[in-house]
Amino acid sequence: MAAASGESPQLASGPLKKRPQSVLFACSYNSVRSPIAEALARHMFGREIFFTSAGLRAGPRDPFATAVMEETGIDISKHRPQSFDDLEDMNFDLIVSLSPEAHHRALEFTRSLALDVTFWRTFDPTATQGNREIILDAYRSVRDSLHKRIAAEFSLR
Repeated sequence: MAAASGESPQLASGPLKKRPQSVLFACSYNSVRSPIAEALARHMFGREIFFTSAGLRAGPRDPFATAVMEETGIDISKHRPQSFDDLEDMNFDLIVSLSPEAHHRALEFTRSLALDVTFWRTFDPTATQGNREIILDAYRSVRDSLHKRIAAEFSLR
C-alpha cells in the first residue's frame, strides 16, 4: 500500500482510493466484532481480498455472534478467537480497528511496519442487557452496520 510512499489510501471520511489486498480486523477479544467483520468481508469479496481477524486477547466464542451470523447464512461457529500474538505474520495492507483498545495496539505496529490503520468506532454488543431478543437486536445492529461499512469501504467505484 501507499503508506511507505507517504500517500495515504484513506480519505478523511471517504472510501479507500485503492483497494487493499490484505486486511486485519482487530478488536478486544476477537469473539464478536472482528470475527463478524471478517466473515462478512470474506462472504462479500471471496478471494479478491485476504481478510482475517485478531484481538488483544483471545476471548471465548460468542454464541450470540454465531446466531446473528447464521441468520445471514454465514457460519462462524468454527471461528477460533486469536490474539495479535497468535498471528503468523503482520503482512497486511490495512488494519481496521473496531475498539479503541485495539486501535492503540494497531498504532504500535505502524511504528515498525509500513501499513495503514483506520478506526471504525463499533458498539460492543456484549454490554447490552435484557432478554435474549434485546441482546440479539444489539448484535444484529453491529452486524448490519459492519456490513454497510465493509461494502462502502472496499467496493471499487
